[in-house]
Amino acid sequence: MKSLIDLFGKLWRRVPKRVRRFGVLLTESRFTVTAGAVITDSAGRVLLLQHRYRPGSGWGIPGGFIQSGEQPEAAIRRELHEEIGLEVCRLELAFVRALERYNQIELIFRCIPQSDFQAQSREISCAEWFALDALPAGLSADQRHLIERALQH
Repeated sequence: MKSLIDLFGKLWRRVPKRVRRFGVLLTESRFTVTAGAVITDSAGRVLLLQHRYRPGSGWGIPGGFIQSGEQPEAAIRRELHEEIGLEVCRLELAFVRALERYNQIELIFRCIPQSDFQAQSREISCAEWFALDALPAGLSADQRHLIERALQH
């Protein structure tokens, strides 16, 4: 059996790189990658957006999908600019998690605002600051956990 595996390995290494890459794409599972941000102001409040298309109450941290070839920090800056016109500073990675149910990887950042904001996307109906002890009713347990975990450090 070992000699058969060795033979396959030798043959595989001789196959053109683009063919090997195509073979990997066919056999590996696919997943999406998103970036989210827990943004806090000087009063310790967290910025939440009310998304029109999010199930439940719609409230949650800002974020979105990372585009092909885009760096995660650039993706969250782009999403914040597109959704609410917000610029941020001190952007740092808080944690990464895998969502098995959705076959998704989430990169959660924490940062502070550098400008004012205003909902400017059809996706966003409202953007507001909330004290940690007064988060909106209906905010999912998962979103609460993301905020708590990001702010633990």
